[in-house]
Amino acid sequence: MVFLPETINSPGLYFLDLGILLGGLGVVFFGKIIYSALFLGIVFVCVALLYLLLNADFLAAAQILIYVGAINVLIVFAIMLVNKPENETTQKKRTFGDILSGISVLGLFLFLIIMILNTTWIQNSSLNPELENSFQSVDIIGIHLLTDLLLPFELLSILLLVALVGAITIARKEISPKIDKN
Repeated sequence: MVFLPETINSPGLYFLDLGILLGGLGVVFFGKIIYSALFLGIVFVCVALLYLLLNADFLAAAQILIYVGAINVLIVFAIMLVNKPENETTQKKRTFGDILSGISVLGLFLFLIIMILNTTWIQNSSLNPELENSFQSVDIIGIHLLTDLLLPFELLSILLLVALVGAITIARKEISPKIDKN
């Protein structure tokens, strides 16, 4: 028997959705980039809690470890390594590109809302007998990562490590010692 979570009317769902929405607005509208990065961490944590609420514990753990523990910390370190002057108070005027992107984002948002409202979200395991005999999601992910996706997974980790070392090398300001040639 497959457990299908029915948390659509759960009060926790509404609080997490509100946290994701307000965190996303904080990412976009705060002036200081460090505050935006911290609000991005709040969004990542709320998404992980949403996964827990939907009984996807592996996805929640991966969300916390990868996005909050690695990606968001990397973003904060990158912000701290780059010294941007904070005294810039110039006001940017709206351009045609800003208006066009706003209209595009609004259109995409309305399209997604229409698609969400027109989609049937009810699943019944008795209609699909393959769901009753399937593995757990963690088992399937583990089998794929350790068999047919092992080489791409390891190559991706090496690529990310090289990118991290390169970013630290570029961002680090090293003062070379002066050598007297007398």
